Amino acid sequence: MNLFNYSYENTVIHRLSGLTKMISFMALTGVVMYIYDIRVFIVILIFSFSVMKAARIRMRDLKVIFIYVGTFFIINAVLSFVFSPTFGPETYGSYTLWIPIAGKYNLTYEQAFYQISKIFKYSSVVPLGVIFLFTTDPSEFASSLSAIFVPYKISYAVSLTLRHFPDIQKEYGDISKAQQARGLDISKKTSFWHRFKNAAATMIPLIFSSLERIDVITNAMHLRGFSKHKKRTWYSRRKLLGADFIALAVSFAITGGAIYIAVFVNHGRFYNPFQ
Repeated sequence: MNLFNYSYENTVIHRLSGLTKMISFMALTGVVMYIYDIRVFIVILIFSFSVMKAARIRMRDLKVIFIYVGTFFIINAVLSFVFSPTFGPETYGSYTLWIPIAGKYNLTYEQAFYQISKIFKYSSVVPLGVIFLFTTDPSEFASSLSAIFVPYKISYAVSLTLRHFPDIQKEYGDISKAQQARGLDISKKTSFWHRFKNAAATMIPLIFSSLERIDVITNAMHLRGFSKHKKRTWYSRRKLLGADFIALAVSFAITGGAIYIAVFVNHGRFYNPFQ
């Protein structure tokens, strides 16, 4: 399985409408972005990994994603603490010293809890995106968007974008191998900075290649009369079935429960265990 590449499996998740998966993804992602409650994040993570298992998405295929995401988490946590070392105490309204470091950079339980909640917050979004990208047929998804009165030009652009991801990935691999054959070493034998500089050298030909691909696609669409008519028919359109409504009900139940907790239990975006 390639990164960002739709891979069909005969599972209940793959058989769901692209519209169902888009609405569920947007609802769950929206509530995750709004609240700061680690309990909700854990529930969504458990739900997401259960869906990934049902969709037969193997964890070993996501190794590269985990490496990049983990690196982002580490950098984000360090920078967040450097620039806002007292955000946790200010948010939760208490100050409990945990590890004395220096002045305002003393690590408190409140700051540590805020940083951990932030990691879980971002972590709960990643599996949702993986599920959407790996189980949604771009053509079927574009037809689903059209079914809710999204202009077909936008729907088609979304379809092309989703289809373009695996092509970019494959092309990056080909360019990278060509660069290595010319002596640019990006293996673990060299320093991180050297690998980063050589990897960045592959981006320029990748950008030009992508621009050339865009030009070819544009000409092909123009020759086929794209946008000549206001409407078009969709070969891959699917109707919402019982499984789609069940999936939407589960997603809305989790979303509604999270909003209820934020409004009526936490009385705000943040869950405060220090009260």
